[in-house]
Amino acid sequence: MENGFTIIELVISIFVLSVGIVGIFSVFSMVTILTSSTTDRLTATYLAQEGQEIVRNIRDTNWLNMDAYYCTSEIVPEDTDTCPASWLDGLALFAANGIDCTNGCEADYTSNSMLGGSGNYLYLNGDGFYDYTNDGINLPTKFKRKITITQVTDVDEDPNHIIKVIVQVSWDKKATILSQGADADDCNPENCIITESTLYDWYNYVHH
Repeated sequence: MENGFTIIELVISIFVLSVGIVGIFSVFSMVTILTSSTTDRLTATYLAQEGQEIVRNIRDTNWLNMDAYYCTSEIVPEDTDTCPASWLDGLALFAANGIDCTNGCEADYTSNSMLGGSGNYLYLNGDGFYDYTNDGINLPTKFKRKITITQVTDVDEDPNHIIKVIVQVSWDKKATILSQGADADDCNPENCIITESTLYDWYNYVHH
């Protein structure tokens, strides 16, 4: 009787231990999935903010060029009646060189103007920065970035002083026990970050 009771206890102990081990592994699996998802979202947020900074840097560089040409309402270069530089240069609002950012385009931290296309994956270079250089050395990533720039008509019905910048970063998301997979070409709450900002041509307002 005592031997039989000991065997039953042993079976029950093994069962409880097995359930506990399976539960622990399940928890670790869920933590790994959640950690990976959070890392992707943080990276995408960084890339979206960087996209906003790229556009802002192009705008600010244009202002410096306008200062170099003395492009104010009172002073323009000799033998011209217009300023040869504009705060919108390089932002592809007028389908320049076949690039139209009103439908989305690309740029990375090395860009001094917007690039065509909006469906290319970003690469991670040896310095830890993201760009579009596919040289066989840079590491391919799961992230895509689309930058959309449109003009906004202000209260004076002038469309030349305000632009709206929308940066969308999406990534390839594998299916897990917690959620379905998603492709970087499809932007949804599970695999996409969108930021929006408004930029102004303060240069002309200051110099008027």
